[in-house]
Amino acid sequence: MKTLVTIGEAAAASGVSAKMIRHYEEIGVLQKAHRTEAGYRLYNSQQLQQLGFIRQARNLGFSLAQIESLLALWRDPNRSSRDVKQLADRHLAEIRQKIAELSQMELILQQLSEQCCGDLSPHCAILDGLVPKP
Repeated sequence: MKTLVTIGEAAAASGVSAKMIRHYEEIGVLQKAHRTEAGYRLYNSQQLQQLGFIRQARNLGFSLAQIESLLALWRDPNRSSRDVKQLADRHLAEIRQKIAELSQMELILQQLSEQCCGDLSPHCAILDGLVPKP
């Protein structure tokens, strides 16, 4: 790969859209790109690696704040893997909580759907089930 690439090439290489690359630069998650005299952004291999890191972290559901923490830890050669693990374990607990909530939602919706006959009559157990009970 070339030493410096355009934003379009960086987007293609990293899987992060050009719009999101500009956004990450604007909020300081990604180091500002070098600019040509014409004002075009150029990205180096370190920035491309950071974009790939951000993309993978986003795919795992990390928030932007968590990604900033992960990037700071990644850049710190004196980091403790304990700090990284704690951040990942907290995120994993959040994911498990969401899964539990989604499972409960699935169960309730499945029960409501099974109670609905789905015919042409106006009565609907699903709608009845959405009404709060006094």
